[in-house]
Amino acid sequence: MAALHPSQPLYNNGPSSASGPSLLKDVSSNSFSGHSSGLHALHDVTLSASASSTNLFGGTASSASLAPAGPGQGQDTRHDGVVGAQESGLPPKTLKIDDFVRIRTLGTGTFARVVLVRHHHPRTEEEARQVYALKILRKAAVIKLKQIDHVRHERQILQDVSGHPFITNMLASFHDHDFLYILLDYVPGGELFSYLRKFRRFDEPTARFYAAEIVLVLEYLHEQQDGVAYRDLKPENLLLDEAGHVKLVDFGFAKRLGRDGAGGAVETYTLCGTPEYIAPEVIQNMGHTTAVDWWALGILIYEFLTGYPPFWHQNPLEIYRQILETPVVFAQDPSISSAAQDIVHQLCTVDRSRRLGNINGGAAKIKAHPFFDGVDWDALLERRDQGPIVPPVRFAGDAQCFDIYPENDVDYEQYTQELAEQYDSCFTNF
Repeated sequence: MAALHPSQPLYNNGPSSASGPSLLKDVSSNSFSGHSSGLHALHDVTLSASASSTNLFGGTASSASLAPAGPGQGQDTRHDGVVGAQESGLPPKTLKIDDFVRIRTLGTGTFARVVLVRHHHPRTEEEARQVYALKILRKAAVIKLKQIDHVRHERQILQDVSGHPFITNMLASFHDHDFLYILLDYVPGGELFSYLRKFRRFDEPTARFYAAEIVLVLEYLHEQQDGVAYRDLKPENLLLDEAGHVKLVDFGFAKRLGRDGAGGAVETYTLCGTPEYIAPEVIQNMGHTTAVDWWALGILIYEFLTGYPPFWHQNPLEIYRQILETPVVFAQDPSISSAAQDIVHQLCTVDRSRRLGNINGGAAKIKAHPFFDGVDWDALLERRDQGPIVPPVRFAGDAQCFDIYPENDVDYEQYTQELAEQYDSCFTNF
């Protein structure tokens, strides 16, 4: 899916060149009003809305593949490219864009757009009511921004983790001459950032609930998916479903790191993420592992409880300086419990060898922390209860929880015949 806010994640070879204006929104009384933009968005697709338009669609689909129904199996069990079609309500055939009718835009980004779609020719009343979120990526822009590998990683990881209760579910992927398409379950509750902005901050039970669901997601990605580092955790990348549970979206920064010969986590050196949430080792270009996600969880819990992140400035370089030199400090108002402050400090430990979640015991150590006392982890994973915030969703295709964004791309690069001859092979199995 994608980042769900106009703030732009950062992607570059090093922090020294980071720059760009901050996008300000009124969030809290301390004047923090949105996450800083970085150099350009990798996959910052902001969910929103408006009237129908078809000029983005075009061409004939050249391939399609459906994700397996089970969570995280990582195996392609397709038969003639259509396994999972019946379970997901999709037509049992190779997909093309003409199979769907566009209802409205759900978000726009640097080289992608997410739209709400329905079946063009429904076979049953149930199919007529079914809607999906379709992520559309412009091939020419993907190439220009050197994001081919990241887009392919996103698709593969989404396929591998489809079915997890707190991760957006990929149903299919396909492409035509100009565009790549990822078909996803529609999550109608909107982004968690919108609710945080509305309430200014969450009380501790609400923060605990959403933090616990995120712990389960990260535990799954790190420990059951061969070391998948998500690398862009923030409220804008968390949607709420109709029952108020989290759905993690936008895997554009995600990368499966695996393990080295000694059983340790493999390091990677790409500078990516959103400035307020980037771990110190990423800024220092020391090589980073899945430990960056636990740092980001600490920042996220802090923002849940206070309404703003601990490190913030209009200039991303100043944010990086704060992260490296300034400890996390809680103001006296609002009052935050000692358990909440302690888990944030243990997660936001600069020395990753001492960082909670990255020490022996992994996610189990986090789940055993006093901040999560009383959490029934099995009941949570099974979604036995509604979340503390239940979105006002009236029907399956209701999109009132998303903002309104322009329907049309103003200018974008053409996927020329020369580009096609050079790069088509990169998208063959998309």
